[in-house]
Amino acid sequence: MTDRPLRLVVLGLSLSSSWGNGHATTYRALLKAFAARGHAVTFLERDVPWYAAHRDLPDPDFCRLVLYSDLAELQAHSAAVREADAVIVGSYVPDGIAVGNRALAWSRGVRAFYDIDTPVTLAGLEAGACAYLGRAQIRDYDLYLSFTGGPTLERLERAYGSPAARALYCSVDPLAYPALERPPAYDLSYLGTYSPDRQPTLERLLIEPARRAPELRFAVAGPQYPAGIDWPDNVTRIDHLPPDAHPEFYAASRYTLNVTRADMIAAGWSPSVRLFEAASIGTPLLSDGWDGLDAILAPGREILLPETPEAVLAILRDMPEAERRRIGRAAREIVLARHSAVHRAEELESYLREAAARRRDGAAAPGRDLEVI
Repeated sequence: MTDRPLRLVVLGLSLSSSWGNGHATTYRALLKAFAARGHAVTFLERDVPWYAAHRDLPDPDFCRLVLYSDLAELQAHSAAVREADAVIVGSYVPDGIAVGNRALAWSRGVRAFYDIDTPVTLAGLEAGACAYLGRAQIRDYDLYLSFTGGPTLERLERAYGSPAARALYCSVDPLAYPALERPPAYDLSYLGTYSPDRQPTLERLLIEPARRAPELRFAVAGPQYPAGIDWPDNVTRIDHLPPDAHPEFYAASRYTLNVTRADMIAAGWSPSVRLFEAASIGTPLLSDGWDGLDAILAPGREILLPETPEAVLAILRDMPEAERRRIGRAAREIVLARHSAVHRAEELESYLREAAARRRDGAAAPGRDLEVI
């Protein structure tokens, strides 16, 4: 596994559908870039009705996509897992603990867990309520790839026994999210699935400013918002935008808002894929603040962190156009230099090869004898 192309099997939440989840766009950018490096990728996805009804990538050209209906049908793919150089099990996979046990038992190569929801996962583990990862499994995975960096990585190793925890942030495919300029349709937009813990921030930084400024235009795109939300008349609601519509949406926004889940704010170092996508387009970002954000984008120079409706409205009404454009360009330059899918694919390959070297040297965790039923 030193320099030759790798055979990778990924068991993830979804590649075929971006409806109601941020996993699909993350996997698409990463695995497309990984395959472009000469590697062979198979993605095993649980066939569930809510994604079956909203498939926007049923036949990817960069990897083999296989749908399986249940754990019994997954058994048919044990040989692919066994023959792979590496297998990655992702967060939020249905029956994820059982899927992980199978992957750990079948695999002869590197076994990795890719957590696109690390703070949520750890909160669930502490509460004894994580349905897709068992606490004891963490030491059996050779590699814990984490959406969250910073102090969480040390916590995963020291408190949970991971042999190697490494940050693998989300990323963006610059070819899919090129710099665009469009006539503005919205002064401020937000793209994201409804989440109860994000809603107060959305209320404070978009909905309340919309109420106070009926002359301005706002938009919220994403599914699963409750019917009872009181949307001001100047807020356009879009139930779902497929990924190929994201660039035009961002380009038509003078500014766009990034809102972070509470567990991820508490952990810090958890940049959203939407942050990278909007920046790649060149749309200036407003965001809530959290530890580690300044290691991604510099507040005041590459991203803006208003805390109140008044501060949001001051930006929308008073910031000079030249400064707005400068902030958008500065963020784009940073994202292209450090956070493209090409960079993430290089990191992933490096982590997998390092883990393989540890296994050869006998430094990897020995793992348990897992009973697969």
